[in-house]
Amino acid sequence: MRKRRVLILSEGFGSGHTQAGHALAAGLKRMDPQIRTKVLELGSFLNPTVAPLILSAYRMTVNTSPALVGLFYKHKYEKPVSRFTRLALHKMFYQHAADVIAQLQPDLIVCTHPIPSAIVSYLKLAAGLDVPLCTLITDYDAHGSWMSPGVDQYLVSAPEVKALLVQRGVAPYKIQVTGIPVHPDFWSKQEKASAREDLGLKNMPTALVMGGGWGLLFSEELLAKLAAWREKIQIVCCMGSNEKLAAKLRAHPALQHPNIKVIGFTREIGKWMDASDLLITKPGGMTCTEGMAKGIPMLFFESIPGQEEKNREYFVKRGFGAELDSPNVLDVWFEAICDRHAAGGRTVPESAARQSGYRPDLCAGAVINLLRPIVAPARVRLQTAGPAEQRAN
Repeated sequence: MRKRRVLILSEGFGSGHTQAGHALAAGLKRMDPQIRTKVLELGSFLNPTVAPLILSAYRMTVNTSPALVGLFYKHKYEKPVSRFTRLALHKMFYQHAADVIAQLQPDLIVCTHPIPSAIVSYLKLAAGLDVPLCTLITDYDAHGSWMSPGVDQYLVSAPEVKALLVQRGVAPYKIQVTGIPVHPDFWSKQEKASAREDLGLKNMPTALVMGGGWGLLFSEELLAKLAAWREKIQIVCCMGSNEKLAAKLRAHPALQHPNIKVIGFTREIGKWMDASDLLITKPGGMTCTEGMAKGIPMLFFESIPGQEEKNREYFVKRGFGAELDSPNVLDVWFEAICDRHAAGGRTVPESAARQSGYRPDLCAGAVINLLRPIVAPARVRLQTAGPAEQRAN
């Protein structure tokens, strides 16, 4: 019998969307090795020359003008992707998307970014694509761009996100609250002392500082405050894929100490979280969910206006972490983990996340359930745009 196929489509605007796609693929493989998955950043795959330029421009905007990003997010907050925009995106950047789907012959398409979701929706309604479409929202908010008329099922992070979609007209039966998927490395937790030994760390209070998937820089004031605790707190700074920034931090005078370690991209971030008592991070949806899965308290800094602000609000409100809105907050948390370590060698208790009801395997399980009714390979039927697209809008 032909193995079932799941095509997972994303885009590289931020690291979390594609990361969620790979996490889902790994979870599906863990739960059912007979399922075949393919993860694609669709725009980059179809336009390998132009896409990096667009992504570079986006990254520069995030770094230099985050307020502009937030303004655009809020301006379009209630608005789904229009029929004209879906058509324009298809004609300009995604005209060969149908060919890719026809070649891969998936039984189910899961989109972890709004743009490929809009493109597949267009193909379903205007060109007769006959493949179920599932949209996985990778934040703790629901921007209007996530909504497209061809989506068969939404997988969302929290009940509040489901309520937002229902308020905007999505039928409740089309929405499942599954949480954001994390890699199976985050499904269980290693004992701290053991994780520290594996990573070559001292068995002492430890804080993990993450700059986001792009290794975004935090302030000199924060660096100075971190360095002030270097005798009592072991500090690990993870700068993601930004090796240039990692090298800069390694050479920073305030960070020259045996208890401070700077690392770049790593596939063992789950183990680094296991080794730590506190996570200091930007509130990206994926990183926050990974921290929640590990039960590690979080401090949030430098939220990009828009979805990161919403993520931060969600986690702070539920007691999973706090906003690092002044250096004094860091002192309070560092004092706490030092005191608890001194009191019998225990570290900070797991945050409220362990009582949140979050199940890291639930999203992969929901996708498997969506595949179960399928008894034959999905057919890809393409035709000229017709009344279906007009009826859907």
